[in-house]
This record gives sequence, structure tokens and C-alpha cells, in this order.
Amino acid sequence: MDANQAENLFESKLAKNEMIEPKDWMPENYRKHLIRQISQHAHSEIVGMLPEGNWITRAPSLRAKLVLLAKVQDEGGHGLYLYAAAETLGTGRAQMIDDLHSGKAKYSSIFNYPTISWADMGAIGWLVDGAAILNQIPLCRCSYGPYARAMVRICKEESFHQRQGFDILLALANGSPEQRAMAQDAINRWYWPAVMMFGPSDDASTNSAQSMKWKIKRFSNDELRQRFVDMIAEQIKVLGLVVPDPELRWNEERGHYDFGPIDWDEFWNVVNGNGPCNRQRLRTRVEAHEEGEWVREAASVYADKKRSRENQTKAA
Repeated sequence: MDANQAENLFESKLAKNEMIEPKDWMPENYRKHLIRQISQHAHSEIVGMLPEGNWITRAPSLRAKLVLLAKVQDEGGHGLYLYAAAETLGTGRAQMIDDLHSGKAKYSSIFNYPTISWADMGAIGWLVDGAAILNQIPLCRCSYGPYARAMVRICKEESFHQRQGFDILLALANGSPEQRAMAQDAINRWYWPAVMMFGPSDDASTNSAQSMKWKIKRFSNDELRQRFVDMIAEQIKVLGLVVPDPELRWNEERGHYDFGPIDWDEFWNVVNGNGPCNRQRLRTRVEAHEEGEWVREAASVYADKKRSRENQTKAA
């Protein structure tokens, strides 16, 4: 099969909504785009463990500790699935991690904000994971098979995370005046960063159009952002709290909520490494990786010994 035939087959599969598998021919730019997106997604899951892991020992009850511990464990698993999916494209995990630690690779800017109260665990679950679900459910139909299949389980677990976060905020909203104020403060601080999670506006996004053409993404950044605003504007009514956007209004003609301007200067400032916790998050990840070197070495030695014993048994 020559290059033109291979490309035609690739385009035909996309047109029929068939998945591209690791051994299939694919354009090199498609491969590179997927490596960038999937590895960035994996990095986000791993770095995303840090803001919440800080609260496991300070959770207000044993049940809350167990639930938060389970959530952080899920996120570590999500990173594992995604690194494995990226490896099917010919990139090594060590290289992806080196790119993260050197600052070459990005992760979601949302994880560069501090968690200063227990209510932040609720806001992250409800707002951040809520935004993630809207972004990730369409990825279950992504054109690249390993990525799409990994997302099925990830989305199921993320839906649990969102309910867990909403449950925290609901308890605080129905608590004392101080607890209610704590919940509102967390929402005030996390709402706009969550709105920014969908990335730059469509006219400023350099990758969105091509990603949709390849059927990696199914919806544009602004489409998903609108869905998020509509969802939160309705769900917050159950909490009896307030969306921190004085310009939020229902638009009968559009059938959607209108919302205020996004502070894109803040978004790009955080993306470019100047957020409240950028340096702290990256430093923590690098230190954890370096301190865990002996574990990786021990696991490698054990695997070699086990393989050697198995070979000796077969030879005997």
C-alpha cells in the first residue's frame, strides 16, 4: 500500500467514524497531536492529585478521608491509563515525564491554584471535575481507539468525583453561617478558573479546528464552555448560593445563559508558568519522582529476577 492509499484509508475510517488503532497508518501530525494532548491529559491527572492530597489528613471525618483518598487514587489511575495510551503512539513514558519536569510539556492550568479550605475540595469536585466531564465524555468517541477506551472508565469515575464535590458543598451550604460563607468563598475562587479550563476562545485556539477535523475533539472550546455555564447556573440553585458573575443572565432567544468576560490575561499568565502555585506544583512533582527512584529500581530488579527464574524453569 503506497502513501496515498494509506492516507485515503485513514480518511475513510474517519468519515465512517471508525477508530484508528496503534498499528494503523496515520499522518505524523495526527500522531504528534495525540501525543501532546494525551500526555498533557495524563500530566494533569497526576499533578491534579496534589491540591487534594494536601487535604486527606485534614478532612473533617473518617468518611471524608476515605472518599477523598479514593478520589486521589482514581486520579493516579487515570494518569496511568493515559500514559499507557500515549505509549501506543511510540513515545516513552520516561520521555513524557521528563518533558513535564523540564516545563516543556503543559498540564491543566486549573491545578496551579491553592486549596485553602475544606470547601475547596467541594468546589474542585463540582466545578473542576464537572468541567472535565463535559470535556471528556466526547473523548469516549475520539477517533484514536486506545484514548477513547481509556476515557470510558475515566468518565465513570469523574462522575463520582463531581457528585462527591457537590455533596461537600451541599453539606456546607446547609450548615452554619460560617460554613455557608466558606462554600461561597470557594465557589468565588474556583468558578472562573473552571470556566477557563476549556481553553482559549475558538478564534484564539491554534489546535481546536484541526483536532475536530481529525475527530479527536467533537465540540469546540466555546461550545463546551457554554454547556458548563448553563449546567452550573442551574445546579447552583440547589445549593442556594451565587455564581460569581454579575452578568450571568438567561437569554431566551439563544436558549442559553449569557455570561461576563473572561480574564484571558490571567489565563495566559497561569498557562505560561506564573500562576499562584506553578513552581510549587512542579517542584513537588520533581521531588516526588526523584525520591521514588529507589522504588522504580527495586521493581525493575525484581522483574528481572522473576523473568530469569521463569526462563530457567522453562529451560529445565
